[in-house]
Amino acid sequence: MSSTAGGTAPYYFVPHPSRHPIMAAIGLFAMIIGGTLWINRIDAGHWIFLVGILWWLYTLFHWFRDSAHESEGGLYGRRVDTSFRWSMSWFIFSEVMFFGAFFTALWWAHKHSMPELGNLNNALLWPDFKSVWPSAAPGTTGSPAGTVEPFQTMGPFWLPTINTALLLSSGVTLTIAHHALQAGKRARCIAFMWITVLLGLTFLIVQGYEYHHAYTELNMTLASGMYGSTFFMLTGFHGFHVLVGMLMLFFITLRLMKGHFTPEHHFGFEGAAWYWHFVDVVWLFLYILVYWI
Repeated sequence: MSSTAGGTAPYYFVPHPSRHPIMAAIGLFAMIIGGTLWINRIDAGHWIFLVGILWWLYTLFHWFRDSAHESEGGLYGRRVDTSFRWSMSWFIFSEVMFFGAFFTALWWAHKHSMPELGNLNNALLWPDFKSVWPSAAPGTTGSPAGTVEPFQTMGPFWLPTINTALLLSSGVTLTIAHHALQAGKRARCIAFMWITVLLGLTFLIVQGYEYHHAYTELNMTLASGMYGSTFFMLTGFHGFHVLVGMLMLFFITLRLMKGHFTPEHHFGFEGAAWYWHFVDVVWLFLYILVYWI
């Protein structure tokens, strides 16, 4: 690390060796293994998932704390700020590609795979197959062999529409908080940040209730054909991104309460805001393509 003589930030900054990346990887690995076992109804799965997420949250807390100390210690200069902006931009771009792949899978299944399976050639193999989307219709589940149990689809009213209103409202409150920070009105900024965090938490609670409703009352699961798998993959991964974004905003709010950030220098705030607005936009596409079409 270069010198910080004179109280100015270094020309460049090289962080000390850190345990945080490997610890975060261990936590995520445990979450993936536990989630996989849980979905396959293996008893230990939910405990492994719980340990993984607690480990991951513990790591995030210490990682964020160390980064905040470095920032407040004057170690991040203009070039570091520029690198952070480029890094966040490319990260969000990678997330766009990630969701783009799942949206493409949904579109391909709906517009190409399902009609192809119902053409005249395949009618000789599956005479009872009905090419309908979603793969649930009176007298058929799109599965003549009976591998897909009958299920009902999830419509836009009312839980998805409520969640849409919650996310759009959170985008507004976050923008108000940003303008308040730029104007030097810290108390107003903190108040609207807490509102944003609570709106994100409410979104997750509503989505959890929606999943419970889908499993227990609609009999819609990951095994409910292409519709069920794409529905839960898209909404589930988006819900995970909402959780991550909410945690980012939560830590930023705590930093604001400690006096961190100034009207001129607050990229930590801006980076979290970029991510949250990205999550909002993805949900709008998801709301239309999954719940309406």
